[in-house]
Amino acid sequence: MSAPATDRGLLPVTLRVERRLGTPRWLPLAATLAAIGAALVLSGLLLALIGADPFAVFAHILGASFGDLYVLSDTLVKATPLILTGLACSLAFRMRLWNIGAEGQLLMGAWGASAVVLLGIFPAGTPGIILIPAMVVGGMVAGALWGGIAGVLRARLNVNEIITTLMLNYVALSFLRFWVFGPWSEGGFQQTVQFPRDAWLGRLTELSWLIPDVAGMTVHGGFLLALVAAGIVWWVLSRTRTGYEIRLAGDNPQAARYAGIDLKRKIVLVFLASGALAGLAGASEVSGTVHRLQDSLALGYGFTGIVIAYLAKFHPLGVIVAAIGFGALILAGREIQPAGIPAMIQGIVLVCVIVADALTRYTLRVVRR
Repeated sequence: MSAPATDRGLLPVTLRVERRLGTPRWLPLAATLAAIGAALVLSGLLLALIGADPFAVFAHILGASFGDLYVLSDTLVKATPLILTGLACSLAFRMRLWNIGAEGQLLMGAWGASAVVLLGIFPAGTPGIILIPAMVVGGMVAGALWGGIAGVLRARLNVNEIITTLMLNYVALSFLRFWVFGPWSEGGFQQTVQFPRDAWLGRLTELSWLIPDVAGMTVHGGFLLALVAAGIVWWVLSRTRTGYEIRLAGDNPQAARYAGIDLKRKIVLVFLASGALAGLAGASEVSGTVHRLQDSLALGYGFTGIVIAYLAKFHPLGVIVAAIGFGALILAGREIQPAGIPAMIQGIVLVCVIVADALTRYTLRVVRR
């Protein structure tokens, strides 16, 4: 496409935006790194405009997130739900399905995991070796069913999944608030009673009797679950027929139909799997971090997962790196004033990555008239 030109007053050239015929394998990674660098420069300029010292702010973020093993442990706790929601979004985006509902699916996963404990499904004193896997399954099933609603609507009725997943976020929040303010409320507060110890995911500090140096480290078993989930998603997408069909359907739906792939079935399957990953994030939060269900649980993890997925180029292993980086921003952001600085940096990073992605797929040509 070309920019419109008038008969007079313009140079005898026109600008054309054309799709690249081929993209070198190194270019996407180089463009992403350049985008991150540009985002840091822009963030530093904005910090300087409000009177802050950009170098001091960035140094504080690094020190408060990676300064020692203890703050690194806290960073990994923040990164755990981000890895899972980033995986949820990456899996859907890989098939060009825009799942904006990881936030609601996380909340429903937290509810499903909490229901295993609070509905009396298992008798009191049930050991954690039984209770925790049941909570994980309950969270994944609840998240999958919530994501499956949008999948069925898209596959059967061609309803735009952006609208349905976004609206279902608010429905999930209202549903959760009904339970924490009503039947499961602890004394009328917006939270449930604390779960029994058998329903807590183990933390690294519990191994201090064997390794004294890990005493006080807060990273819990949810981080291990997130790493396993990332490995499984990578294996499915890159080493299985199902993964190949998902990638083909995302890259070229017409070719997928010609190859005999049932796109409607794949849409539902991907939304179920995406919702299950986000639901696992919810189960990890209630079992590993807060040990109860409360309405202020998600903290925007589902929406941040969208940014992480895009930053990682939808690669499951890249999601881990991006999520740890954003976990560091969230952790350090508690000590930075004004409080919106971490969110500002996240937004600038996303914009720069989007621009860089466009430049890897398109080129600007100057053509003489």
